[in-house]
Amino acid sequence: MRGAGRQRAELMSKTDPLVIFTPSGKRGRVPAGTSVLEAARSLGVDLDSVCGGRGICSKCQVTPAFGSFPKHGLTVGPDALSPWNAVEERYHRKRGLPEGRRLGCQARIAADVVIDVPPESQLHRQVVRKRAEAREIVLDPATRLYYVEVAEPDIHHPSGDLERLATALAEQWGLGGIEADIGVLHSLQRVLREGEWKATCAVWQGREAAPARIVGIWPGYYEGGIHGLAIDVGSTTIAGHLCDLHTGEVIASSGLMNPQIRFGEDLMSRVSYAMQNPGGAQEMTRAVREAINSLAEAIAAEAGIARETILEAVLVGNPVMHHLLLGIDPVELGWAPFALATANALDLRAEEIGLSLHPNARIYILPCIAGHVGADAAAVALSEAPDKSDDLVLIVDVGTNAEIQLGNRERVLACSSPTGPAFEGAQISSGQRAAPGAIERVEIDPVSKEPRFRVIGCDLWSDEPGFAEAVAGTGVTGICGSGIIEAIAEMRLAGIVDAGGLIGSAEQTGSARCIADGRTFAYVLHDGRDAGGPLITATNQDVRAIQMAKAALYAGARLLMDRLGVDRVERIVLAGAFGAHISPRHAMILGMIPDCPLEKVQSAGNAAGTGARIALLNRAARRDIEKLVRRIEKVETAVEPRFQEHFVNASAMPHAVDPFPELERIVTLPSPSFNAGDAGRVRRRRRG
Repeated sequence: MRGAGRQRAELMSKTDPLVIFTPSGKRGRVPAGTSVLEAARSLGVDLDSVCGGRGICSKCQVTPAFGSFPKHGLTVGPDALSPWNAVEERYHRKRGLPEGRRLGCQARIAADVVIDVPPESQLHRQVVRKRAEAREIVLDPATRLYYVEVAEPDIHHPSGDLERLATALAEQWGLGGIEADIGVLHSLQRVLREGEWKATCAVWQGREAAPARIVGIWPGYYEGGIHGLAIDVGSTTIAGHLCDLHTGEVIASSGLMNPQIRFGEDLMSRVSYAMQNPGGAQEMTRAVREAINSLAEAIAAEAGIARETILEAVLVGNPVMHHLLLGIDPVELGWAPFALATANALDLRAEEIGLSLHPNARIYILPCIAGHVGADAAAVALSEAPDKSDDLVLIVDVGTNAEIQLGNRERVLACSSPTGPAFEGAQISSGQRAAPGAIERVEIDPVSKEPRFRVIGCDLWSDEPGFAEAVAGTGVTGICGSGIIEAIAEMRLAGIVDAGGLIGSAEQTGSARCIADGRTFAYVLHDGRDAGGPLITATNQDVRAIQMAKAALYAGARLLMDRLGVDRVERIVLAGAFGAHISPRHAMILGMIPDCPLEKVQSAGNAAGTGARIALLNRAARRDIEKLVRRIEKVETAVEPRFQEHFVNASAMPHAVDPFPELERIVTLPSPSFNAGDAGRVRRRRRG
């Protein structure tokens, strides 16, 4: 049982090194000299190995992180792992190991250490569920192709090739005041002569007042495509959509884990890393830029295009991601007044921020709204247009840091609320990221208290014929964010957990699935130990983690409602990759969102990515969002006096004070109280 396992762990010597794996968040103490691969296996960490630890396959590559980690209460020194050995040296000579990587089967743990398992080393790789939402967009990209016929040079009327090209663009296309990048000048003369004075130019017109610039040129009539990237740089995942700038079509979408996770799962942990470690900010900047370049390369390969045809990109992200991407130290965002280096939209050259696209590619970064409400929230506002809504709409972009907007045509307010990584499956006892084998849907019979579930990668429920065979390849490996939300909400519906968040005993709930877990209880969702799999439970600590996350989210929404002087909203939009997979019914049972008719709760998918795509494909949208962010009223939750009051009330499920009449119309919540009797007996003993 889990309680016995915990007792065994407590008996382990406190002097043994502590190892923390990211992005899973799993941790434990292991004897000094244990290999990273052995530690990963003992802690249930998803680390691949084909050769069985012989140093041949290199599937077990890991990246150790060094420095101070205040969140974990430890400092990792350079000697936390054993020195580079002959096996690693041999492999590096033959095939090459990326900088900072170690082979998990060879590196041995000598002291406390934080170790990142990159996506390619995970046996069950992350499913980054950020797709391009269908949306009608008026196509007016900033970068377009223009075919021109240029006058040949004349000794009697001397002028440069660029000047005659600019004249041709002005006369044939009405493009005045043309400028060109130095890279264009390098190839200009060759291209014009090769094309017999006919050429196709890619011209970027970012802003109305700014001059247009030639960013690419081809001889004759160029029939190939030009492309743009819309990228949402999230705290946990980075998602990109590759678009044809001529047709507006999304031709490929992809995503990967944000490698900054190894420096901290939440934003403030990363700010702390920058504060505590000299060069820490630059290290995180380098990591995110390398990840975006990897994403661009992968998405171009998936689409079958050359990366050099990507002439433009639009990027969005929260303020910390925004600053780190730009190479700006984010420490000022760690304390009031949470000052941004700049909140304005930015036009940059890709090479200025280390991105490897077309040599002259342009980058547009949406404006930030406030110190904790960033360009990603601006992109959500562009996508969901609360300022054009006739009804009062609450938009919640659910993630490690939730951005919340409330408004209509009259006013729009925005805030950020620190929900933490629990919604992503982190800090959950059996939690994992969304990957094949992870429980993502849960139902519990209110009478028998028996669960059934579905896992990612299989359409069958666990009680349906053929389920075991269908999941034989992956097994049932853990539970992801949407799964733990449904599990706890179903436990609340079935009377297994009370409104305060306590799980009852087997006697109190009438279910043998409620087992002792130290001084509290846990509910068994799946016991796969007989088949060599894990015991998957929802513990009281898991319930508490979800309560804290959902209370922060609800409290932020409630502050915005207070500011507008309303007690109800008319419509709710759940945005973000995670928001797309939340069941509105279960979210309302937990009290993640205010009471609202369920038919008025909808998912917008990756609205930040959609907003980035709109800005990529429509220049006018950039002007629109730059004007809107100046209108949005910002509410800083960190300094609002009522935030703590709202947070405490929102810790109950669904809420300690606020009514939920719409929810009561569709479900009847039982009202057990699993600690009331015990608490009363304790008080009586003390009085006696």
